[in-house]
Amino acid sequence: MKKILLLSDSHSFIDEKILKYVHQSDEVWHAGDIGDLMVTDTLQKIKPLRAVYGNIDDHKARLEFSEYLSFECEGVSVLMTHIGGYPGKYAPKVKEKILRETPKLFICGHSHILKVQFDQTLQMLHMNPGACGIHGFHQVRTMLRFEIEAGKIQKLEVIELGKK
Repeated sequence: MKKILLLSDSHSFIDEKILKYVHQSDEVWHAGDIGDLMVTDTLQKIKPLRAVYGNIDDHKARLEFSEYLSFECEGVSVLMTHIGGYPGKYAPKVKEKILRETPKLFICGHSHILKVQFDQTLQMLHMNPGACGIHGFHQVRTMLRFEIEAGKIQKLEVIELGKK
């Protein structure tokens, strides 16, 4: 069983509110728009990190992280990228990758809008944790926390970090 903290769109921001939940997790996943790599450096010092770069990320982030990340966690196949779209409205390149890899869990960020939705057509769970940073149009900072055990995603929680 793994306790996962999923965040996105930190835009160079990290604070004690985020770190409190990092300490409670087994792994941290970051869906892009990291900003300053001090964010991921800080996270990696505390827990194992899986991350992708986003559209605001510079060449340093793009050297350290990839655009797409495919992996398996506790029997769940995962595909993560920053700009992905939503069920029925995936970016064309992303949809091709989803159809080829058939993940059980698809994760993206970018929109700053928290959304969790089961894609009936592709039979996968779609997650966007919203934005945990203070830059952007979102009003409330958000992240997601969940557990993966024996091929099941469970105990999903929305974490609201307050107004930005």
